Amino acid sequence: MQLAIIQQKIYDIRGQKVMLDFDLAELYEVPTKVLNQAMRRNINRFPEDFMFTSYHNVFSMVSVQASPVSLPGRNILL
Repeated sequence: MQLAIIQQKIYDIRGQKVMLDFDLAELYEVPTKVLNQAMRRNINRFPEDFMFTSYHNVFSMVSVQASPVSLPGRNILL
C-alpha cells in the first residue's frame, strides 16, 4: 500500500497521532471485528494506552477532518 494512503488514515486527536480500528483493519485486509478480537485476546502485547474507545464527541472531530461519516463508539488506536 502506498505511503500516502496510510498517512491519510492517521489522524491528530488532542495532540495524539491515532488510527481508527476500521482503517487499520482495512490495511491488514481483515474485518474490523476480527482485528478487535485479536487485540483483546493479545492485550498484554500492547502498551496500556494503545487502544481506547471513543464516543461521538471525539469521533465527530475526526469525521470533520476525514469525511462526513459519524459512527459513535469506534476504537481508536495510537
